[in-house]
Amino acid sequence: MRTGAPAIAQPAEDNPDHPGRTKLSCIAVSAYYRQMVSDASGVAVTRVRFERNDDALGVGTSTPRISWISETAARDWRQIAYEILVTTDGGVELWSSGRVDADASVLVPWEGPPLVSRQRCSARVRVWGNGGEVSPWSAPAPLEAGLLDAADWAARFVGPAWDEDTSAMQPCPLLRREFTVGASVERARLYVTALGVYEVEINGERADDHVLAPGWTSYHHRLRYQTLDVTPLLRQGANAIGAVLGDGWYRGRMGFEGRRNLYGDRLALLAQLEIAYADGSVEVIATDETWRAATGPILSSGIYEGETYDARIERSGWSSAGHDDATWTSVAFVDYDLRALVAPVSPPVRRTQLLSPREVLRSPSGKTILDFGQNLVGRLRIILSGPAGTTITLRHAEVLEDGELCARPLRNAQATDRYTSGGAATEMWEPRFTFHGFRYAEIDGWPGSLAPDAIQAVVCHTDLERTGWFECSDADVNRLHENIVWGMRGNFLDVPTDCPQRDERLGWTGDINVFSPTACFLYDVGAFLASWLADLAADQHHDGVVPFVVPDVMSGRSLATACWGDAAVIVPWTLYDRYADSGILEAQYDSMCRWVDHVAELAGESHLWDRGFQFGDWLDPAAPPDRPRDARTDTHLVATACLVHSADVLSRLGTLLERFGDATRFARLAHDVRRGFAREYVTSSGRLAADTQTAYALALQYALLPTEGQRQHAAERLARLVHQNAYRIGTGFVGTPLICDALCDAGYTDMAYRILMERSCPSWLYAVTMGATTIWERWDSMLPDGSVNPGEMTSFNHYAFGAVGDWLHRVVGGLAPDQAGYKRIAIAPRPGGGLTSARSGLRTPYGMAESSWHVEGERTVVRAIIPPNTTATVRLPWSPETLEVGSGQHEWTVDQSG
Repeated sequence: MRTGAPAIAQPAEDNPDHPGRTKLSCIAVSAYYRQMVSDASGVAVTRVRFERNDDALGVGTSTPRISWISETAARDWRQIAYEILVTTDGGVELWSSGRVDADASVLVPWEGPPLVSRQRCSARVRVWGNGGEVSPWSAPAPLEAGLLDAADWAARFVGPAWDEDTSAMQPCPLLRREFTVGASVERARLYVTALGVYEVEINGERADDHVLAPGWTSYHHRLRYQTLDVTPLLRQGANAIGAVLGDGWYRGRMGFEGRRNLYGDRLALLAQLEIAYADGSVEVIATDETWRAATGPILSSGIYEGETYDARIERSGWSSAGHDDATWTSVAFVDYDLRALVAPVSPPVRRTQLLSPREVLRSPSGKTILDFGQNLVGRLRIILSGPAGTTITLRHAEVLEDGELCARPLRNAQATDRYTSGGAATEMWEPRFTFHGFRYAEIDGWPGSLAPDAIQAVVCHTDLERTGWFECSDADVNRLHENIVWGMRGNFLDVPTDCPQRDERLGWTGDINVFSPTACFLYDVGAFLASWLADLAADQHHDGVVPFVVPDVMSGRSLATACWGDAAVIVPWTLYDRYADSGILEAQYDSMCRWVDHVAELAGESHLWDRGFQFGDWLDPAAPPDRPRDARTDTHLVATACLVHSADVLSRLGTLLERFGDATRFARLAHDVRRGFAREYVTSSGRLAADTQTAYALALQYALLPTEGQRQHAAERLARLVHQNAYRIGTGFVGTPLICDALCDAGYTDMAYRILMERSCPSWLYAVTMGATTIWERWDSMLPDGSVNPGEMTSFNHYAFGAVGDWLHRVVGGLAPDQAGYKRIAIAPRPGGGLTSARSGLRTPYGMAESSWHVEGERTVVRAIIPPNTTATVRLPWSPETLEVGSGQHEWTVDQSG
């Protein structure tokens, strides 16, 4: 078996924790929760975590915050006190909080002595409840600090010493070193990263299951290193460690401009293996001048290009002891400031699922094409037997056109892998350092007949925990939601990308700005987006301009642009709203203020952002294929509205963080810009200068209309526009997340449902009727006749328009935060659209919550599950009454008379 193709377990059908599990129904979540609480005896403290991570090996802070969940079947249960006890490995108390009379259980501050590098300890928690009960101590949660200071590194970056033509792809280098291990190893830790991407092996076995490590950050400012427990891989006596390096994002071709070497032109490895023996001694094996380098069987590898591998030139046993490396060359040191090294806070990219082909097709030109039935992100794994020198070519694409693989939307991305057989009886291979967005794969050169199980698709993405589920009585709406989930999975590959298939795959700020509420429900993205926001702040221009893409590969050529730049404010605010993480607000506060202050300066005395480049309501369905920013809504109206919204958020944030001067300043800015907006764009009756769905949605949702009469008229005008457009969508990136809420809040819930349920183009369900399995970039990425949109920019996996998922979760399913982090939950379903049932389920920081409803004759039954230590505000359909309930299971029956 090739080392690039480790085994992977299929996600269990009944495991709600597996991140690759996308088809788990809310019913299964409910059953899981009910079983959990029925098994609880009294109160149990579970899932003690540090900084939102279940895996606390190599934590990068000396004061990690602690969270836990209380499980109990008791109704209306609240925590009234807690105690945290932290002990060393030897059981010696490191610190105790004592009994703290508080209900806090999420991201509780560390109050003990700061950790030092490599320090190991464990934490236990117990809680007191409002019924007088006290829980047993939780199971110990282990914690080990990483390397917290640059001085902890004895290793230096090393890479091949040979000269390379870095204007083109080169063979992937191998690095190795042998060493001797004594008896009685107690533990071994490998601290490792690379300039480029890497895979590391010890004694012929992979040291981890990560893909494309160390991932993509703003390398000049931040480079993540990994901490790996490699104790089981060591053996007494002779050992070897080896690594293979690839260009990845570091020096590979990036962006549609096609530039290479954006961060550097030399690949390098930094590895520090620390072996602790039972007698207390520590041996360190670090990258230095004694390592050796050679080329291997990966002839070339690129994110956009794909990978070429020749098994005939494999170096058998290259990462095992005893390999003859006499012909290998020396290595050279590569300069890099070790102060930029940081421990990761987010899970790594992993292989999460295997998919077998649904169908083997023969194209009109005679090509063999595999249909996996799902647009996915990853690569292929092949198992073959053939003569040495047989070359298999694998080409990837999202769609077919006229029965052939449609590669035109890939633009300059080749998305092609090639494998040349070494002649073994059975060979298994999977690329290491590339990924593709595809549903279809064209296979050329296969020896003999293609067995059904010879090729599988390996799904890859950041291994986030799935937290949210939605389903309803309409199969097409369920498929729409499933498309949103698959689109997010594919595009959350280390950074939140705009698309996973063409010569782009960049962290566009506008996309995640509109999608972040949906993302926060579906998966636990708190740490993932916190890491990305750190890169946003690092790459932000000195004047406050936020790059179009993060990490910024456009060489600082970005301009201040509404909605895109506003991600600096809206994304951290969303993380606070959904996870109650005030730390992210503190970390990003300067970045947020610099952005809004810069835009306020651009607006000047008129308080109108009416100059400069804008993306505007990008991909308005009326925009021509070759001019995606030609929207019907005035771009500067959009920009001014976005400035109001960001200033409002910063004003609330200033109050929250007790920065009252800033709160007042930004409140005044929002007030002044509102006045400027009304003066410029609003008539006395409430008609807007841009008579579009997006304009009215912005004005209504961002409170831009001064009088009640204007608001009423604007709502009526929005409803009329929706009706005149036959309930088809009329919004682009900016208006789409707002349109359904604007209608519902104005009393036109039936119209919001009609937009949702519309199946003609443009609409959400049009793509479903055309067989989509992810969210498209354009409303008409595929035309009704089955041809692909002629525009140069056409992707079939682009999550931005999936922002409607947030409305599905909150309004159709009826589950939303009523206080930051779901400490208080809002249960407020709004049935409609001919649906007979809907359900939203969410694993909140306090445990499982659920809102569901179904029709029984003339009545509607509403059910809710509220986790311990939280409360809920309940607004039943057709009833003016507001209820307050505590934890437990609740049920109400209502009719349309209330």
